[in-house]
Amino acid sequence: MDPKRFTRRLIALGAAMFLCALVFVVTLFDAQIVNGDDYLAQSIRTNAKSETVKASRGVITDRNGKVLVSNRAVYTLNFDSSLVSSDELNDALLRVIELMNAQGVEIKDTLPLARTSPYAYDTANGSAKTLVKYLVSLKWINEKNVGDDGLPTTLTGSALYLKLRSEYGIDETLPTGTVRTLIGLRYSLASAKMNGSTTFEFASDVDVSLISLIKDGNYAGVQVDTSSVRVYETDYAAHVLGYTGSIQDWDDYKDKDGYTLASIVGISGVENAFEDYLHGSDGKRLVTLNESGKITGELYSVEPKPGSTVALTIDIDFQAQVEEALKNTVSSMTKSDGIDRGAAVAVVQVGTGDVLALASYPTYSLSTFRQDLAELSTDLLQPMWNRATQGKYAPGSTLKPLTAIAALESGATTVRERIYDSGKWTYPGTSMGPYCWKRSGHGSLNVRGAIMNSCNYFFAEMGYRMGMDTLREYYAKFGLGSPTGIEIGDTTGRLPSQNEGENLAPWAAFGQANQEYSPLQLANYIATLCGRGDRYATHLLKNVRSSGSGALEYVYDAEPVETVEMSSENLSAVLAGMHDLATDGAVSQYFKDCIVDAAAKTGTVQTGDTKNNNGAFVCFAPYDDPQIAVTIVIEKGGSGAALASTAVQVLNAYFSNTSASSAITGENTL
Repeated sequence: MDPKRFTRRLIALGAAMFLCALVFVVTLFDAQIVNGDDYLAQSIRTNAKSETVKASRGVITDRNGKVLVSNRAVYTLNFDSSLVSSDELNDALLRVIELMNAQGVEIKDTLPLARTSPYAYDTANGSAKTLVKYLVSLKWINEKNVGDDGLPTTLTGSALYLKLRSEYGIDETLPTGTVRTLIGLRYSLASAKMNGSTTFEFASDVDVSLISLIKDGNYAGVQVDTSSVRVYETDYAAHVLGYTGSIQDWDDYKDKDGYTLASIVGISGVENAFEDYLHGSDGKRLVTLNESGKITGELYSVEPKPGSTVALTIDIDFQAQVEEALKNTVSSMTKSDGIDRGAAVAVVQVGTGDVLALASYPTYSLSTFRQDLAELSTDLLQPMWNRATQGKYAPGSTLKPLTAIAALESGATTVRERIYDSGKWTYPGTSMGPYCWKRSGHGSLNVRGAIMNSCNYFFAEMGYRMGMDTLREYYAKFGLGSPTGIEIGDTTGRLPSQNEGENLAPWAAFGQANQEYSPLQLANYIATLCGRGDRYATHLLKNVRSSGSGALEYVYDAEPVETVEMSSENLSAVLAGMHDLATDGAVSQYFKDCIVDAAAKTGTVQTGDTKNNNGAFVCFAPYDDPQIAVTIVIEKGGSGAALASTAVQVLNAYFSNTSASSAITGENTL
């Protein structure tokens, strides 16, 4: 071969190879250097998925640092509809239902329908607001077709069941229980998608053996995740602590950081009131997936931030003693007369508004209430109702010290004026009026004696002199007729009122007429009275600490919401009357066993059934340096004097408790 020709061919071949290499290098440079970030992001979007890493909920302690609610790590099962085609969705879910039924594991859903025929609406299972939003999106109803309860008015629960079964293409030959479960899962996934998610948590706190079955069975769409459930370290304070659950209305949380549709939130009690502190911030992780949807790697993560530790004002040891004392008293009454009754106790610290104990009877167990929910919901005594904050009761004679202050401060009487009680007060110009409980009358009494003897005649006269407007003005100054400020919410109560042309002030002055207040309101009024007029908002929050460092994030330190001006002479006379009742009056036989010097006032609250009047009792101690105010109300409990022994037990429990000294320490301590 001609050497020159060979050389030319070799040069041409080399040039071609060089050009190929150059093109390769340029392409590689463009892919990895010039547009590397774009191609990497595109690759990640194609093969990876962002997942939420749930933050553990904050711990709740009492005022002394004793843990009341903590957490336990658990496995959860989620279903991701994006991993299953729409044609295969029902079959994939039926496989899951079959496995869960075989293992005896409950499947959760958010469809607000009963689980059995006739499929009535049941908002305890899910949000009515979310259901309406979904039905409107399907054009099955319009927003006007909604009743006061938030539920559709033009579509019954059973009709909705049938429409959803058809909408989801569910085989009618399946067992009815399976159909309802499948409808619930399909609805939960659909409502999740409506709110921007493809994932729904259908089972929580599952064991490792079930996880193994899920992994080995290659259940399409099912993902295993970790979460935490609440652990209740005490059997007391159920109404205060409250409970958690799934989000009922996504609209309430969608604009808040750290929440997804699968988030667990506070539903009642301090779990709900302090949600912002307890929830924490969920983390994020970006994971790569293979074709079957299994995780093959983690690209990066943002660590979750656990919720903060919330310290409450209650002393759990004292709370337990209060609950037991109330339970024993009510049980003894019921054993004696066969009458079932409810009751409540509220204990407020004077000078701070700290709620030291809040008991409602009957109560329930936070550890088992979900299993007991059907029974609790049908119990006529309503164990889950917080009587201490939501119960509304006429105050009876427990209101007389406040009426006395109103009369003295308004000039209706003086500490030296004496009024003769003949046994019946008559409205001027008529023969009508209330009898004193002592039909023969108490004779001549000043304001101090009137309080000690609970003289209806004296206070009816004070009511007549002042009139309703003055009574309402002073009652309102002491917080009656408005919320106390407690974070878990309470009733506003009701100040006395009257129609035009009426004058009910004589009756309202000794706690009758149409007024009603909660036990907590009455306790706070007594705390204001013996606290020399400083009225504080009642509260359960003491402080908040970081879950990691324990650094203080927030300390409750509020000033009085109002200071009621009272002369020392007038206040001393009123408090002395309450002291006389405890030392020399009708309840002195009980208070001789009290370990501190106390002051008190009884109340018999009319209910329309003279044989079953409610009993009310208020007290504070020590008399010369008030630290706590106590209110006890027992439905159908008879005279307030019958509650005195319980009040003594509460006072003795507090002042003999080894933690009592720490219970009144400064706000910056745990």
